[in-house]
Amino acid sequence: MSNHLLSVSTFGLFLLLLGGSAYGLFITHRPFSPDLISDGIHDSDSSWGSYPVLNRLSAESSTSTCDQTYGFLPCTTSVMGNLFLMVVYGYLMYFAAMSLTEGSEHLMEILGPGIVGGLVLPILGALPDAMLVIVSGIFGTTETAQSQISIGMGMVAGSTVLLLTIIWGSCVIAGKCDLVDSIAQDARDTKGFNLTESGISTDIWTSYTAMMMFISVIPLLIVQIPQILDSILWRHIAVLIGLIASFLLLVSYSTYKVLQPWIQDRKISYVKHKHVILAFLRHLKKRALGRLLNENGDPDEGNIAKLFSTIDTNHDGHISDSELRAWIVGINFDEIDLDQNDAVNKIMKDFDTSGNSSIEKEEFVDGISRWLNKTKKTAARDPGPETKLFNDFHMDTMREHDLLDVCESGSNKVEGVEKSKRPSIKAVLLLLLGTIIAAAFADPLVDTIDNFADATSIPAFFISFIVLPLATSSRDTVSAIRLASQDKRHTASLSFSEIYATVTIHNVLSIPVFLALVYIRGLTWDFSSEVLVILIVSIVMGSLGSFRTHFPLWTSILAILLYPFSLALIYVLHYYYGWS
Repeated sequence: MSNHLLSVSTFGLFLLLLGGSAYGLFITHRPFSPDLISDGIHDSDSSWGSYPVLNRLSAESSTSTCDQTYGFLPCTTSVMGNLFLMVVYGYLMYFAAMSLTEGSEHLMEILGPGIVGGLVLPILGALPDAMLVIVSGIFGTTETAQSQISIGMGMVAGSTVLLLTIIWGSCVIAGKCDLVDSIAQDARDTKGFNLTESGISTDIWTSYTAMMMFISVIPLLIVQIPQILDSILWRHIAVLIGLIASFLLLVSYSTYKVLQPWIQDRKISYVKHKHVILAFLRHLKKRALGRLLNENGDPDEGNIAKLFSTIDTNHDGHISDSELRAWIVGINFDEIDLDQNDAVNKIMKDFDTSGNSSIEKEEFVDGISRWLNKTKKTAARDPGPETKLFNDFHMDTMREHDLLDVCESGSNKVEGVEKSKRPSIKAVLLLLLGTIIAAAFADPLVDTIDNFADATSIPAFFISFIVLPLATSSRDTVSAIRLASQDKRHTASLSFSEIYATVTIHNVLSIPVFLALVYIRGLTWDFSSEVLVILIVSIVMGSLGSFRTHFPLWTSILAILLYPFSLALIYVLHYYYGWS
């Protein structure tokens, strides 16, 4: 925390020193001329009149001044000066993002997932981007806002493209392992840079996150429809509809993130239940006097009834908890981290339909028949012998188990949550510090980019498209590549989930803010090329992440090449086809 404050204090002092001299005069060497001497009575023939030299220099400097943000922060009209200020303000926005991230992580450790982890923290993480969007269109006249709001759009588009192309591809390269049957082998990299046999694989939750990112671009598509149809009348209405759709997506995404631990637990519990089914049926088959399936492939109720009598050791017509527990002794549930007590509870819950805490003969036969029919659904049309049937069911269950990444995700409880429930002063201070810095320096950064664009005649959009993501998305970049480089499927899943989630937050938080500014201030929606690039990159990479869980090395080349393609596409649409 002290390092954070020291860095901010140093930059603050430096900026104030620059600001104090922002209105200094230009002192230039000029050859002596008697015209510069005035007797205070006779006017000079020159256009300067009878002003002394100091006033003339002041007048010259006033022709090349700029407006200081807040009246004291430095500004300049020179190219190098604006470039320097872009670096300074960009670093401060990066620092704000890092402070918000660190504070969010501390808060997560204390309060755990749920509303805090699913709703509050993602919004805080996207705060620097949202602030840049807000200040790019909220201040000044309508003409000024229309000019500067392209900076906010450039930042949103640039962040999305950067994360889904260069960063995505770099994560595949950094985390590559050997691919065996479409599954990455942790920490085993013997294939080198083989384009098909080396790469990464992720769990199914990462695919779900990619699907949500894919859906989150719908508001942009809605807003773009009147542009495609060349309908001026519907443009403002389409912005309002897109704004409402963005808000609904934000609520839906936040709800999913809040409920995600519960959803994961339910899915993991279901997979563990399938393991119990398989283990119990295999155990029955070993002790059965005949086949569990008849010649037609249907459950053989006669042999199943005989097994009931074997388990019912006291022959009272009921299988008790203790009898069932004695029967499953020897079944190994270690591969799914399930003890025998939990297995007995799952079997009793599935079979005991009467609720009398015991399994009757009819309940046992019905339960085993249901389980056998469930295993048949996963086999081929001709399941063949029981051994093949159970093996097919086992392979299907293990594949589902592997996609869920059960061994790593567990119950998704955050360690240390039970140890401390009191608010952390450090977390609150970091969040407050990051919020203040983001709010304070977003406006001067936008002004500096606008001044730099004027000084270089480079469109402000291109500057914000390339430069701003380096400041606002650098934390996500470092975190994603660091996780992927650990050469494990679990960390690769976290890395790609983080990329998809960041883009989704951009789409459901920054885009609604952007649309609200356009609608409230009556600005013109002239961002067809930018929206097209976002849609192309999001659809391509979202589809890739939604429908597959393994990514060979060739996918990284595809992703990285999309970045120069995006820049070239925007340039061509801007300068050759006149798209805004």
